[in-house]
Amino acid sequence: MNDSITEYDVLIVGGGVVGTALLYTLSKYTDVKKLGLIEKYSDFGLVNSASTKNSQTLHFGDIETNYTFEKAKSVKRMADMVMKYLEKEKLSGNELKIFSKYSKMVLAVGKTQVEDLGKRFLTFSQLFPNLRIIKRDEIAKIEPRVVEGRDPDQEILALMTSDGYTVDFKRLCQSFIENAKKENPDLTIQLNTRLLKISKENNYYIIKTNNGELKAASVVIAAGGHSLLIAKSLGYGKNLSVLSMAGSFYTAPKILNGKVYTIQVAKLPFAAIHGDPEVHNENVTRFGPTAKPIFQLERHKASTFFEYWKTFGLGLSPILSLFNIIFDKVLFNYIILNFLYDLPIIGKRLFIKQVKMIVPSLKLKEIRYARGIGGTRPQIVNNTTRKLEMGEAKLTGDKIIFNITPSPGASTCLGNAYSDTSMLMDFLGNKYKFNKEAFEKDLM
Repeated sequence: MNDSITEYDVLIVGGGVVGTALLYTLSKYTDVKKLGLIEKYSDFGLVNSASTKNSQTLHFGDIETNYTFEKAKSVKRMADMVMKYLEKEKLSGNELKIFSKYSKMVLAVGKTQVEDLGKRFLTFSQLFPNLRIIKRDEIAKIEPRVVEGRDPDQEILALMTSDGYTVDFKRLCQSFIENAKKENPDLTIQLNTRLLKISKENNYYIIKTNNGELKAASVVIAAGGHSLLIAKSLGYGKNLSVLSMAGSFYTAPKILNGKVYTIQVAKLPFAAIHGDPEVHNENVTRFGPTAKPIFQLERHKASTFFEYWKTFGLGLSPILSLFNIIFDKVLFNYIILNFLYDLPIIGKRLFIKQVKMIVPSLKLKEIRYARGIGGTRPQIVNNTTRKLEMGEAKLTGDKIIFNITPSPGASTCLGNAYSDTSMLMDFLGNKYKFNKEAFEKDLM
């Protein structure tokens, strides 16, 4: 081994919002100085953190009807951290316009949904004091197109709040990096640096890259679906596979003034169709996402096809798991329909039926398929139980952490950084201090 290679206390692999949030947290709230981050692309947040690759939403759990009260409580705690960070950045005069703020609502249509949403409000309003229940007349004032053309006898109800944060998570990555550098000018960041191999030698990890070797006492892999591939190379997560779910969108000239969600479909772990203003252009409304499985670790990257199958595994167990999941009646019908949404001509005609639950008067000519927009969410498959693992996917090993996917998405990046930083202090033998009090004062 070459003793002259660069040595780190903590090395982060991946420059998306999860990796950069951790770098910021370590730089500002710990006294660890030998910090490094490598990113395989030429900039930060180019994969699932890019605004074209996700729904641009900061999720709190207030209008996400698939969240239990306890899940919403946990997510809100972490999303509040991101919200406070964003507001501090705005007050500081940061030139990056990271977010826009709109109203948001979840819409119930029909007697059953209206009754269920009313009951939900009684519980969730305790957790979200700004959440309020609104009826047809007020819905029409806030979102005219939601009521226009709708059957006057059709019951509708909505839970609404003004705290609708639409976030450019790529710019959030850049903000984390800028602030990390201010706190620790000695940290090392290497772009265009791809991890080729990682191995453990004595008390250190040796990371071979296209730009040479690095040495680290502890490592955090924050590389989406690739995290599981790297974990398996070290013997972790052998019983897991990745089901890559790709989301697509349709866009329209401004139809909604804010965010409008629909009620989550029972048994489906994927987001229900919703409408959002674009983060940097309120005159464009984006509808989606659709969701379909693809055999790639990154959307629109054919080169990740073989990496996907190495991650998935080609044994009997993962194949049986895949069949068990996909051929569930509800999920199978959903997937088939979502494949059709991406087809020319027919896709638009099928998708508009879903969007009309939000905007009944929507015309076919108003929407178009948003080519090139949409990312991939790695859903974890447990080949022991042969089921999808819901929520956060994280593996820990000998002084190493693999963040495969946070839950939900980037909204929990600072909460994830908080827990990872606590673990890293243990990994490093408590030689360094994590100032949790300062973190909590600033962000909780």
